[in-house]
Parts: sequence; structure tokens; C-alpha cells
Amino acid sequence: MIPQNFFRFPTESTESESTAQIQAGANVRIERIVSRGHSSPPGFWYDQDESEWVMVLSGAASLLFEGEVEAVRMGPGDYIDVPAHQRHRVEWTDPDQDTVWLAVFYPGDGA
Repeated sequence: MIPQNFFRFPTESTESESTAQIQAGANVRIERIVSRGHSSPPGFWYDQDESEWVMVLSGAASLLFEGEVEAVRMGPGDYIDVPAHQRHRVEWTDPDQDTVWLAVFYPGDGA
């Protein structure tokens, strides 16, 4: 077995987020997401069939949930559980450093 490092990733274009699947099974998927100054397009809302537990490991971001007035600010160590079909969007990620996310997707019904 050869260990991998979650913080080492290839340098890619800063025009889009970098997403890598780390592990997947029948009912769960683990991803690493790297953002730098990225946000959801105007008017776009995520509306996922899966629930998503997401943690910011480094950097900073703000998430806005439909029906809320203020975005939720997240920094290193902050995590949030987003239920399936909870509409949300990425309002902001730090433009000066990588924001590294750990995301775990699992069935929306809790199964």
C-alpha cells in the first residue's frame, strides 16, 4: 500500500474547480474539491439527489442556502451537512489561496 496525500494535487487551470474522487462504494462517494476564487454562476443552485457532508480543510468559503439571507462563512475545520435537495450555492471562495474541501456524498434518505 502506498499512502496518498490529500493536499498534493496537480496544478490545473484556475478557471474551474478541481474535483477528484478519492473513494467510492455502493452508497458513498468521497471527493476532494479545490477552489480558488470560484463561486456558483449567477442564478445557479445545487439541488442534489444525495446528501453531502462537506468540510473546509484549508482556505475559506461562503455557502448560501435557499431561503437564508446571509451566507455561511467556513474556514479550516468547519463542516456542514447538506441534506439532499437542500438548494445551495457557493457564494465565494478565497481568491488568494486554495480552498481544499473534503466532501462525502451519501444517500439522501439516510440509507
